[in-house]
Amino acid sequence: MQEVKIGSYKVGPAHPPFIVAELSANHNGSLKRALKTVEAVKKAGAHAIKLQTYTADTITLNLRTKEFMISDKKSLWFGKNLYDLYQEAYTPWEWHKTLFDHARKLGLIAFSTPFDETAVDFLETLHVPCYKIGSLEIVDLPLIKKVAATKKPLILSTGGATLAEIKAAVQVAREGGCKQLVLLKCTTAYPTQPKECHLRTLPDLAKKFGTLVGLSDHTMGICVPVASISLGAVLIEKHFTLSRADGGVDSAFSMEPEELKALVVETGKAWEALGNVHYGPLPAEKTSLSHRPSLFFSKDLKAGATVGIKDIVSVRPALGLPPKESEAICGLKLSAAVKKGTPVAWKHFK
Repeated sequence: MQEVKIGSYKVGPAHPPFIVAELSANHNGSLKRALKTVEAVKKAGAHAIKLQTYTADTITLNLRTKEFMISDKKSLWFGKNLYDLYQEAYTPWEWHKTLFDHARKLGLIAFSTPFDETAVDFLETLHVPCYKIGSLEIVDLPLIKKVAATKKPLILSTGGATLAEIKAAVQVAREGGCKQLVLLKCTTAYPTQPKECHLRTLPDLAKKFGTLVGLSDHTMGICVPVASISLGAVLIEKHFTLSRADGGVDSAFSMEPEELKALVVETGKAWEALGNVHYGPLPAEKTSLSHRPSLFFSKDLKAGATVGIKDIVSVRPALGLPPKESEAICGLKLSAAVKKGTPVAWKHFK
């Protein structure tokens, strides 16, 4: 697959990286803040915003038993009840149209991650140009089938998934009607350490499934996304907030505006640096090539003198014969006198 089309953008190796800012829960319960966040995404130069479409009731059960508590002490949300966490984090469905319309007016692509089939039905009424399936929902094959039936591009995150699980999800997507698929390498740790990213998986993922690949990144900073470009990533997704200091469910591992701007710039440079397979001098190298070493006479010599190895020297600039000709020159007689510093040329010899 060479490219997919998301709205007005073509995404693929021949195009600059497609940068998606995930708003997630960083609205902190304020539509006004959410709208300002969208504006900050545009100002930073990203291409798209993404929401998450669920409610606490569609994603979990309102129970207080141990099964519905976050028990991992390493989690940012340790000790929280799932229902309460999602109640705090979700983006109200009545905000979606307002946020999408605002994004589109600014020239941004706007789409979302649905977490159940009712969310897909709702997002279809808003005419989203594509869908994202989150890493944890890769095993929800009925949901993937539902999204695939829309015939829209599908971005599928693979964090924590086995090869068999990815294969099953891709198969369901393709059999369901999805023709444009992007697989994202992801590590579902918040935040992620660079050593946990295993970016060398990217080209293998592309080869195994014949898809475009990208990165859903939860590391701090921009080093990992920039590195992913050299391994074939064509789409980068990062959580985004106006300010980590303002708090919020996802703020600890979200980018701030200046960081997002740097991400756009530096991944763009990394993509430009990939270029094409190329050998030989470039126009930009013409000046430097003039400073290659070449042969010069190292002393004054009279006409008829036999040139020895001590009579020539290989130095810059590239005005004389190339150094490889030094052995061929030795033993030849000069047709005319030469001065020290004269570039060696075949015309000097009988």
